[in-house]
Amino acid sequence: MPKIELKTEIKADIEIVFDLSRSIDLHKISTEQTKEEAIKGKTFGLIGKGEWVTWRAKHFGFYQTLTSKIVEFERPEYFVDEMEKGAFKSFRHQHYFTKSDFGTLMIDYFEYKSPLGFLGNLADSLFLEKYMKKLLEKRNQTIKEFAESEMWKEVLKK
Repeated sequence: MPKIELKTEIKADIEIVFDLSRSIDLHKISTEQTKEEAIKGKTFGLIGKGEWVTWRAKHFGFYQTLTSKIVEFERPEYFVDEMEKGAFKSFRHQHYFTKSDFGTLMIDYFEYKSPLGFLGNLADSLFLEKYMKKLLEKRNQTIKEFAESEMWKEVLKK
């Protein structure tokens, strides 16, 4: 089971970083390359505990849907989303936020199980784990860009 860990230092207030991380609207911006859109459940604004969203996106030339739900939530320290339905056998994405001297340290732990047994494991080692890591890095870079500028105000409408 692949496990991806990312640490991102962001020069911004922890509450802003936390809210950007759970923003459906910012997620759409960070995944423009996959034409990702929220089609069911929470489709805009800030997602919270017990809420779910179904995403439709184009990966590897095919449109796919994936439903995830926020299963743990403690603002502004962490939240966890898990796949309820989708192409993976399962996934769990833990988001942690810590105040630091420079602003906020955001830590992601993303682990998933691919379907198809041996073929899924082969896909992980050949390309899927790298692909998933790049998607997460792009998302985190977008959060950082918005949090460290005035752009966050447009997304969070504060």
